[in-house]
Amino acid sequence: MDGATLACGDGAVLSHRSAAALWGIGTENIGRIDISVMRRCRLLRPGLHIRSRPALTPHSVVSRSGIPVTGPTQTLVDLATELPPLQMERTVNEADKRGLVDPETLRSELGRRAGQPGVRPLRNLLDKRTFRLSDSDLEVLFRPITASAGLPLPLTKQRVNGYEVDFFWPDLGLVVETDGLRYHRTPSAQARDVQRDRTHLLAGMTPLRFTHYEVKFEPARVQRTLEGAAALLSKHCEH
Repeated sequence: MDGATLACGDGAVLSHRSAAALWGIGTENIGRIDISVMRRCRLLRPGLHIRSRPALTPHSVVSRSGIPVTGPTQTLVDLATELPPLQMERTVNEADKRGLVDPETLRSELGRRAGQPGVRPLRNLLDKRTFRLSDSDLEVLFRPITASAGLPLPLTKQRVNGYEVDFFWPDLGLVVETDGLRYHRTPSAQARDVQRDRTHLLAGMTPLRFTHYEVKFEPARVQRTLEGAAALLSKHCEH
């Protein structure tokens, strides 16, 4: 990879899938190395996919293992022009897992790159995963879904098994939690959620989780899940 950037002269950096491979968040195209050159040029080199990108700023480039490469945020922006949404989501997940990005930093960085190809699809992905309703709006939207699913009105903000939960049906033993930052929570936050769900499960209850985005924009999916849970739990209560 180092030789590839040297072969393209000043301002040449690894980018796109080659950059992702170097960062450990993706795989490189077989038989091709992706290079971006921060100047106007028309270079052809065997085995290299060279893009002339005079608008690529030095701020977007770092050195890793002695190789000039687009930084994690720029790499994700570039990949968003090529990868389908599901694969892009997995790549963002891996970048967060490796400590290369965090949600707030990534979102603010996208604001500085307005107009770049890849910014819009990446912003759409992040907005979907970080969408958050206020507690009052969430409750207003969630209650009709539960009614449509045939459930009675839930208790809200109750302490159950030592935790404050979002929605609770004591007769069914059903606990529902909602996550406004489902996309890329810190490992410690994820561990706490696992512990909460495990505690409820060991107490004989059924924990479910939905994102705020699902409650707002995918109520039919939430309703189907609640209907299934209600049917199973009602049968259990009968026995």
